[in-house]
Amino acid sequence: MEKFMVESNKSKYPTGGGYGRFFLGAVAVFAAALLWMTFSSGPAPRSLSAEVAEPELSSLAATGKVLYEANCAICHGIRALGTDTGPPLVHDIYNPGHHADHAFFAAAKFGVRQHHWRYGNMPPQPQASEDQVAAIVRYVRELQIANGLRYKPRRM
Repeated sequence: MEKFMVESNKSKYPTGGGYGRFFLGAVAVFAAALLWMTFSSGPAPRSLSAEVAEPELSSLAATGKVLYEANCAICHGIRALGTDTGPPLVHDIYNPGHHADHAFFAAAKFGVRQHHWRYGNMPPQPQASEDQVAAIVRYVRELQIANGLRYKPRRM
């Protein structure tokens, strides 16, 4: 009986490493897919050494700058340039056609699940009132305009 099983297995499973090559190929495809998903989850962050021009600010934006530096700059960087812990807000992704002002208000109030960048989730910022967030948004929008970012319709 044992001899029959061995011969039966030989005919059922060909020799020559066919299944070994298949397994290695499947592992390679899985690894490639995992790498692709890891490194293609959003655009690469801007260089942290890039310059962001700061215009003469409106009074609301000047107030927003002070509030931004106290509440947002730790992650999003001075002049919204970004850091290694948060994305740049002076970036085309945040143009008003893709992220309208209400998106900033919602982010401050509820936090944001990671979706464009690989920085992780943004926690809610309950210390910032709605009026304070409005001033911060005005500051970010004036920075964006000064650096050539304008409304562009969102494309899916």
